[in-house]
Amino acid sequence: MKKIVILLLSALLLTGCTTQNKNSEITFWTLQMGDFTGYINKIINEYEQEHPNVKIKWVDVPFSEGEKRTLAAVMTDVPPDLINLNPDFSALLAQKGTLWKIDEEKLDGFNSEIVEALKYNGEVYSIPWYATSAITIYNKDLFSKSQIIRLPKTYNELASISAKIKENTGAFSYLPTITENDTMIKILNKYGISDVEDYDSPQSIKIFEMYKKLYQNGLIPPETITNTHREALEQYMAGKVVFYQGGANFLNMIKENAPQVYSNTDVAEQIKGSVGQNDFSVMNFVIPARAKNKEQVLDFCLYLTNEKNQLELAKMTNVIATNDNALKNDFYNDYSSLTAKARSLSAKQINRIVPIYRQKQNQKEINLMVNTAVQSILLNKDSTENILRQMKYKIPN
Repeated sequence: MKKIVILLLSALLLTGCTTQNKNSEITFWTLQMGDFTGYINKIINEYEQEHPNVKIKWVDVPFSEGEKRTLAAVMTDVPPDLINLNPDFSALLAQKGTLWKIDEEKLDGFNSEIVEALKYNGEVYSIPWYATSAITIYNKDLFSKSQIIRLPKTYNELASISAKIKENTGAFSYLPTITENDTMIKILNKYGISDVEDYDSPQSIKIFEMYKKLYQNGLIPPETITNTHREALEQYMAGKVVFYQGGANFLNMIKENAPQVYSNTDVAEQIKGSVGQNDFSVMNFVIPARAKNKEQVLDFCLYLTNEKNQLELAKMTNVIATNDNALKNDFYNDYSSLTAKARSLSAKQINRIVPIYRQKQNQKEINLMVNTAVQSILLNKDSTENILRQMKYKIPN
C-alpha cells in the first residue's frame, strides 16, 4: 500500500510539473511593421525572458491584406491571439461578436480620450498602440506678405482671409482636399454634424456653401475638386498655397524636396470647427473571442504598449504615444526644432478628440455620395440644398 501511495504522489507531482512547465504560445499579427523588426523582436525577447513559459510568434501582414486575412482568421478555431487593426474594422468585428471584451480598468494607463474613442456600444474591445494627429503647416514668408496678423484657427477664419491672401501674395490660402475619402465628413463632424440625417441641415448647407464661394471666386485652386493630400503637399512645396494640413512626417518630405520652402515653414495647431475637437488616427490591437489564454495575451499586449516601449517607437518614428505617462514625457514638451514642435503640438491635440466620427457599416457608399455631392455643389449644378437633400435620400441604410 505504501508503495502505491508513493507511486501516486510521484505521478501527481510529475503531472503538476509538466503542466506548470508547459509553454503557451501567443501568435500576434502586426500591419506592415517589417521596418521595425529589431524593435519588435527585442520586445518579444524581453517578454519571453520575464515569462519563460510563454513563446511569442510574430507575423507581419501586408497592410492591403490585413482586413481580408483577419476576417477569415477570426472565424476559425485557431485565430491569431493578438491582431493589429484600425478602429473602424475593429468595431465591425466587435459588432459581429468575434472579439473579446476587455475590462476597461486594465487600460487605466492609456489616454482616456483615446480609450473612449475606441469603445463600441460603450464597451472596450481594443487596446491603443499609436496615434497621429494632423497639424497646420504654413509658409511664414507668404503669411507675412498677406499682411494678416493672426493665424486662422477655424475653417471659417481661414475662409475669411483667403481673399486677402490671394490679393497680397498671389498664392491660395490652401487646397482643401474635400473630395478625398472622408475629408468632408470629418469637417462636418467638427461642426457637430455626424448623422447622415443632418447633412442637409442649415448648418451643413452653410459649410458646403462656404467652399462653393471659395471655389467659384477663385480663392481655392481648381484642383480642389479632384486632388488628394499628396497633390496638395506638392502645391505647398511649390509655394502656391500658404497652409497645408498634414502629419508631422510630411515635414521631412518638404525638407528633402523643397528646402527653400522648408526654411520658411512653421507649424501650428490643426484647423478646427465650432466644436473644437481635433482629427486623429489610431492603430490598436484586438483579441479574438476564440483566442486561447486571453489574459496572458492581454498581459503581453500591455507590455508591448507600455510607456517605455511606446516612447521608443515614437522616437524612431513620428507617431504619437497613447500611453498617458509617455504623453507626459519631456519628449512631447520639446519646441527646440520644427519637427519637435510639430510632434509636441500633435501630442497635445490627442487630449481633445471627442466627439469622434463613428464609421457606419456602409461608410464607403456614404463617402462616395458626399464626395459626389461636393463636386456638384462646387460646379453649381443645382442649389446646395437640393443636392444635399437628394444625396441624403440616396444613401443606403
